[in-house]
Amino acid sequence: MVRGVTVKDVSAQAFIKAYAAHLKRSGKLEVPAWTEYAKSGSHKELCPNDPDWFYIRAAAFARHVYVRGQVGVGALSKRQGGAKRRGSRPNHHANASTNVTRKILQGLEKLGILEKHVDGGRKITSAGQRDLDRISVQIVKAQE
Repeated sequence: MVRGVTVKDVSAQAFIKAYAAHLKRSGKLEVPAWTEYAKSGSHKELCPNDPDWFYIRAAAFARHVYVRGQVGVGALSKRQGGAKRRGSRPNHHANASTNVTRKILQGLEKLGILEKHVDGGRKITSAGQRDLDRISVQIVKAQE
């Protein structure tokens, strides 16, 4: 029996993949209809190729809030941003779409994974922490 395993003990890539699959399987996270056509930021030329990108980003946000603590929409959109290609001029950083970030956080709030913090931003709930730790325990058991 594996005890005391948290999200911090599992690799980020393995956790995000497993938690995104869990979110998709449960079917409780509302995915807006426009996600099929939306770009993930102004620095992108096309929409994401992966049809499950919304679940993957939601899992990444849940993990980030778990590890980091109080995080807002602006910080998450800055973290998910990337280089905006400007032709022959040098690249500059561009933030990811704040609408996508906000919709994911609102969806995770409806699931009870996140809640609003009194000082602004979002934080993980005790039920959310329990769910994320349960997924990380399953990952460790699968690796044994």
